Amino acid sequence: MNKLLILSLSVSAMVIAGCSQGNDDTSAEKSVSESEMAGVPETIEKTVQQDGNKAAVTMALLNPNRSDQDRADDEVRKAADVLQFTGIMPGMTVLEMEAGGGYYTQALSYLVGAEGKVIRQNPAAFDAFMKPEDLAARFGEDGNRFANVEHLKVNFDAFETIADDSVDVVTWFLGPHELFFTPEDGNTFGTPEKSYAEIYRVLKPGGKFIALDHKATPGAPETTGNTTHRIDPDTVKARVAEAGLVFKQASNILANSKDDYNLNVFDPSVRRKTDRFLHMYEKPE
Repeated sequence: MNKLLILSLSVSAMVIAGCSQGNDDTSAEKSVSESEMAGVPETIEKTVQQDGNKAAVTMALLNPNRSDQDRADDEVRKAADVLQFTGIMPGMTVLEMEAGGGYYTQALSYLVGAEGKVIRQNPAAFDAFMKPEDLAARFGEDGNRFANVEHLKVNFDAFETIADDSVDVVTWFLGPHELFFTPEDGNTFGTPEKSYAEIYRVLKPGGKFIALDHKATPGAPETTGNTTHRIDPDTVKARVAEAGLVFKQASNILANSKDDYNLNVFDPSVRRKTDRFLHMYEKPE
């Protein structure tokens, strides 16, 4: 069994115990030696088989270095459920497309651990949408707080610096519609065909692509990405299939039947309450 995963499970138990007792001691972040690992019961192996990455996700979200604001956002975003759905484990390499201000980046950094890697990608034009103070709070004044996080400022179809077959999981949270968003300056963030081809290229055989976005009316044209900032999940599924990835499963954890697909996602009546799809695709072995 992966020693790093055992470490995650062990530390997770300590963190949860500390929180339940109201203990502020951060010693739970310290490493557990291999000699301590020797006594880990066989039931942990069974837990991993049954619960996947649940313990590791719990540990990542309970990390005391996360801000109170991010903790408050966890429930709205259903972060624990989303991260469990991804199947991301300690030691993996993750490409986080459209990472934005880094809410998920920080959690992913803790989740993959020192033996893993997170590639945080944003188009250069996204700098205008991010607050420097928020970035500094998560990544430090120099932006390099996390040794396992690489910052990549390129469009969605320009991952040339990422090697073929090198990424375990690609995530694109609230992003596929951006391929059809046209800023006032007329620039775009990449072509759909090449963007999905790049996702396929960088994934390892058996690697997963996780797509999450705001739903548009079934059958709606992809141009809704530029008007309401939504997209029909079937159009995403078709694009991904064309690139060679295989649909595996969907989750309704972010579903909301009361959403009005005619409204822009920034409309106060639906903001942060939209009906969202969550898909998993796989690169064939």
